[in-house]
Amino acid sequence: MSEIKVTVIDREGVAHELVGPTDMNMNIMELCRAYDLPVKGECGGMAMCATCQCYLESDTELPEQSDDELDMLDQAFFVKDNSRLGCQIHLEDAIDGIVVRLAPEE
Repeated sequence: MSEIKVTVIDREGVAHELVGPTDMNMNIMELCRAYDLPVKGECGGMAMCATCQCYLESDTELPEQSDDELDMLDQAFFVKDNSRLGCQIHLEDAIDGIVVRLAPEE
C-alpha cells in the first residue's frame, strides 16, 4: 500500500499532518472526515455542495478543475483563486506533500 502526506490547516490555523492511502480511491474530503476534521461533505463527494471547499496552499500541481467543480465554486461563498473542492482532489502519489487550508463555513 502506498501512502502520501497531506497537511490540512483547520479554520483556527492549526496544521494537521495526515497520512492517506493512495490505493483506496479516497479524496481530501474523505481523508479530513476520517481524521475528524470539520469538513461536512454534505453531498458525499459529488461536487454538488461546496461544503468541502479548501484553498490550495502549496505549489502542488493538480488536474484541471471539471465543469462541475467550477460551477459549484461559482455558487459558493469565500471563493478565492486557489479554491478547490476537497472531494475533487484524489489521493495519489503526485500530490504527496500537498497543503490545503479549510475554507470558512457559511
